[in-house]
Amino acid sequence: MGTARRPRAFRGPSRRFPRVLSIRHLLREVRAMRTVRPRKPHPHDDSPDTAGDFARLAGLPDGPERSMLRDELVTVWLPMAERIAVRFRGRGEALEDLYQVAALGLVKAVDHYDPARGNAFEAYAVPTITGEIKRHFRDHMWTLHVPRRVQDLRNRVRHAAKELAQTTPGRAPTVAEIAEHARLTESEVRTGMEALECFSALSLEAEMPGTDGYALGDAIGGPDPAYDAVVDRVAVRPCLEALPERERLILYLRFFGGMTQSSIAEQLGISQMHVSRLLSSCFTHLREELQAEAG
Repeated sequence: MGTARRPRAFRGPSRRFPRVLSIRHLLREVRAMRTVRPRKPHPHDDSPDTAGDFARLAGLPDGPERSMLRDELVTVWLPMAERIAVRFRGRGEALEDLYQVAALGLVKAVDHYDPARGNAFEAYAVPTITGEIKRHFRDHMWTLHVPRRVQDLRNRVRHAAKELAQTTPGRAPTVAEIAEHARLTESEVRTGMEALECFSALSLEAEMPGTDGYALGDAIGGPDPAYDAVVDRVAVRPCLEALPERERLILYLRFFGGMTQSSIAEQLGISQMHVSRLLSSCFTHLREELQAEAG
């Protein structure tokens, strides 16, 4: 008998990779798997399932049952409204007041939501609440009353300046650059830039920059007592012009020249008593003329 043929051992591919290369590849794959981060949760992923409640609310007539269900819907969606309000903090309004405005927007959203349209309540409530908060800032947070058109210019100028600041490092964008970017005229840009200072007022007790304790209120003038005489001067002028020349001269020397009756009499060559009578006659005539015009 011949010798038995030994079975041939299986050989792998002719090209063999070092074992260390395979380990490195495996570790690289493991690291890549570890660096995959979970999806960031949506801010309203915890939204309650109230589709059935809204459908029932739409079919209920006005009454205690409908009011109770409406209040329950407002309560379960209130956390979402408060999260929206938090986005607007730090803009000069207390957070508690923003919560109240957001709650008011939520109530409006619950009252006007129509489930028959097929949209989720969240898709309707978020813009409604956001719009209510923005309306609050527009109508109640401006120290100076600014027209709606000017407020829109302010927002466009602010957004354009913020975007251009990223492309012009080291300097502020010019009026011409903002106008071109926002598709506005330079006059409109200047109006919007002035409105940027109208959102809040500066206290009169605030110290002016570059001064040593000089308050803004110190630069405001007080009432001028001469203003009270303006109307009287304008009213009496035609009456004075109608007087004879000698009487006008006597009045001028007495009240504008500061001369005494004796000095006037000496200058005009008449007696002091005559000067006194002429002055009294002028006063009576002017008084009657002014009273006739006023009557």
